[in-house]
Amino acid sequence: MIIRVRVIPNAKHSEIMGRVGSIVRVRVAAVAVDGKANQELMDFLAEFFDVRPNQVAILRGEKGKEKMIEIKGRPELELEDIMESIP
Repeated sequence: MIIRVRVIPNAKHSEIMGRVGSIVRVRVAAVAVDGKANQELMDFLAEFFDVRPNQVAILRGEKGKEKMIEIKGRPELELEDIMESIP
């Protein structure tokens, strides 16, 4: 499954803030330096979607706030159900 994510770094803790259209807004508890925010984002999304961290990859936007993320490791239908639970 491929999702679009808008990242907000430097938060107190990592959390999903919600969706705006098809974009998921995520706060991450890491600074946007040396890929730390990207790594925290991938770790957080892996935990949220209950997959291994190596099954989450940034396809596009590694240096920007908007990213395209690919999530593998579970059936597409299960991932879609999890996405639908995001307000």
